[in-house]
Amino acid sequence: MITLKIGDKAPNFEALDEQGNLVKLSDYQGKKLVLFFYPKASTPGCTMEACNLRDNYQTFLAKGYDIVGVSADAAKRQQNFKAKHKLPFPLLADESKEVINAFGVWGPKKFMGRTYDGIHRTTFVIDENGVIEDIITKVKTKQHTTQILKEQ
Repeated sequence: MITLKIGDKAPNFEALDEQGNLVKLSDYQGKKLVLFFYPKASTPGCTMEACNLRDNYQTFLAKGYDIVGVSADAAKRQQNFKAKHKLPFPLLADESKEVINAFGVWGPKKFMGRTYDGIHRTTFVIDENGVIEDIITKVKTKQHTTQILKEQ
């Protein structure tokens, strides 16, 4: 599970987004990055979270943030999710779970009395120098922007 702490250097990652473009942490050097991990595209909670970020995207840009979503979904599922909800940010199709494991968000989960391995909904806020400035593990899908930007 998550071993990264606030103040740690973010793991250097690279993965393909929903269009097959290579996305790397170094692409965001000099910018703040909201890197959000979600369990599965097009599920209710993930849709609420992504749409909350979409609805506030201009606010993020105005404050110097870029946004990237990550799940283990295939690129086609990510494409459909992005198109259906008009998401303006890249979604990494991390089927190999390299980025997911690097950030430590894969592990045992419980749902309706069943235990299984999956992605723990987690958001990392990374500063301009690649240092983690916040880790949000108790994501409120409908108020995620408020959590990230610390607005009351």
